[in-house]
Amino acid sequence: MKLLGIGSRIKHLEFGLGVVTNVSTKHYWVTFIESGLETIEIDADFEVIEAVDGEVDTVSFYEVEKTLKNLLQKYSDITQIVPIADKWKGGKLVLEPGTPTQNKEVPIDVFFNKIIMVRDRLRVMEQKVNASNLEQTEKIELQQYITRIYGSLTTFNVLFKSTSDYFVGEKTK
Repeated sequence: MKLLGIGSRIKHLEFGLGVVTNVSTKHYWVTFIESGLETIEIDADFEVIEAVDGEVDTVSFYEVEKTLKNLLQKYSDITQIVPIADKWKGGKLVLEPGTPTQNKEVPIDVFFNKIIMVRDRLRVMEQKVNASNLEQTEKIELQQYITRIYGSLTTFNVLFKSTSDYFVGEKTK
């Protein structure tokens, strides 16, 4: 039996999906989506989803965390938790029509989560464009459209708690 390298993805019957983050002669240290870090025997019963070859090597926790986040975002619907600004918590968005009909009220956190989903899907689209076999000029054109979409969404930056989560469009030169 060949040892799995760090970064290999597995599915364990008890713990679910995970990524090998360290290897010893007897154990794999695996970070699972549901249960966090677990140590399992090398000969334990699990399915190999994606094997990474390589020598057993040490890597920093930062590198493991970064790899795990990338894998989770790439292969699942898990999205980054983005906090809403404190002043909007518990608020509501009121849509008032120009004609005398009933207003539409939406909890701001529901609206905010929809904005986050749009942003996450734009990021996935951007990754798919970058990884595609399109001609370079086509990639650049699509990337420019995506950047303009981000720019159109900057109005919603007021909802974010952290400026690092803001939408950013084209920078003015």
